[in-house]
Amino acid sequence: VTGGTFGVGRGIASVLAERGARVYVTGRSLIASGDIIHIQCDHRLDTEVPQAFDRRVDEAGKIDILVNNVWGGYERMIEDGVFTWGKPFWEQPMWRWDAMFAAGVRAHYYASKLAAKQMVAANRGLIVNISFWAAQKYIGNVAYGASKAATDKMTSDMALELRPHGVTALSLYPGLVRAEKVMEAAAWLDLSNSESPEFIGLAVAALAGDRDVLRHSGQVLVAASVAVEYGFTDIDGKSPRALTINNV
Repeated sequence: VTGGTFGVGRGIASVLAERGARVYVTGRSLIASGDIIHIQCDHRLDTEVPQAFDRRVDEAGKIDILVNNVWGGYERMIEDGVFTWGKPFWEQPMWRWDAMFAAGVRAHYYASKLAAKQMVAANRGLIVNISFWAAQKYIGNVAYGASKAATDKMTSDMALELRPHGVTALSLYPGLVRAEKVMEAAAWLDLSNSESPEFIGLAVAALAGDRDVLRHSGQVLVAASVAVEYGFTDIDGKSPRALTINNV
C-alpha cells in the first residue's frame, strides 16, 4: 500500500493485515503499527521506490496486491493566508500541478511498473489505483481533475495490457472518508454519509478475494457500490450511500 501511513492508506493496510495478508506500506514517515511493515519511501524519488519493492520481494517473494494510494495534492491549500485550492487555473501555483502528477500519477505508474513484473510472471495479481470523481466532473480545480482523469486513463490502458496475463487493474473511488484531516474539520462538515478509512480497505479485500475479479479490470468502481455487490458494511455497521456523478 503506497502512502499507507495515514488516512485511506492506513485503513486499507489495517484491513488487509487483519485478513491475514503480509502488508507492506510506504510513506515519507516511518512509524510502527503491529504486523504491518513500514518502509520509508518518498515516491517522488526514483532511487527510493525500487529499493522499497526489492525489499518486499526479497522478504516475501511475490506481490499479490498493489494499492496505489500515495498522493501529493493536498498540501498547502492555504498560502500566505489565502485559500488557493479553488482558484482558477491561471491563479494556481505551478507546484500544485507538479505535486499531483509527481506524487500521484507518476508515482502510481512507477509502482505499478515494478509490481506488474512480479504479477505477470505469476499470471495473477491486483492493482488498485485510488482515484476520485474529479476525473469525470469539475471538483476543486483544473489540476485536480486532470490528475485524476490521468489516473483513470492510465488504469484503463494498464488493464488492457495486463489482461492477457491474468492481472487486474482498476480505479477505486472513496466517498467522504473520515481521515485525520477531514476529522480536524468535522464541525463544519456533514458526515452523515461518510466512510471510515477501513471501509475502503474492506472494498479492496473483497476484490482481492474474488476469483473472478478480472471482470472488473479497467473499470472505475465506487467503494460503496462494491460494498453492495460483495455484501459488507462499514466498521460501524452502516452502509454509506454510493455517490454518483450527479450528487458528488
